[in-house]
Amino acid sequence: MEGVKSEAKQGETGSSEVGVGGGGSKVYHERQRLQFCLLHALNNLMQEKECFTRAELDRIAGNLVLSDPNKDQWTPLSFIFKPHHNVITGNYDVNVLITALEARKKKVVWHDRRKGASSIDLDAESLVGLMINVTLKRFRGLWTGRHWVAIRSIDGIWFNLDSDLSEPKQFKDKENVIAFLDSILSQGGELMIVLQDE
Repeated sequence: MEGVKSEAKQGETGSSEVGVGGGGSKVYHERQRLQFCLLHALNNLMQEKECFTRAELDRIAGNLVLSDPNKDQWTPLSFIFKPHHNVITGNYDVNVLITALEARKKKVVWHDRRKGASSIDLDAESLVGLMINVTLKRFRGLWTGRHWVAIRSIDGIWFNLDSDLSEPKQFKDKENVIAFLDSILSQGGELMIVLQDE
């Protein structure tokens, strides 16, 4: 991968820091565990180990449940497969993502897929990064789920920080980022723009 050194400093939790180009910049990257892709994607987006923790996301999901107007329609399985996350695997939904980022003074804007990715200002000063949610098929198509991925620019270089990747994947240029995002949108993926809140 061009510009990314192959040796990564591996952490205990499947995280690593990879050197970028010839400079001293590092890219923080957490690897996938169970279905904690939102946790990993948030930490990858913020470029900080434990910026978000499982306990914090669980607390956010729990608070969202308390304010859920449809609690009276729950079944016994709802205590495991809660509306905002699965207590066993940790699979969190978009409401947890938005609430978590708002707690860090970030604003999440849902991108209108009809406009295409070229309508996103990748040079905007307030842009923190992008969060995408894609459909993922595993076990030879027997299981289908959703997966969170962070995309962001670090020192002017755009990276795919997907926790399923063994290391961050550097995009060649902004046009390459746009083409990747358009491909995600055409396959039914969702795209959220994360901005620094004023």
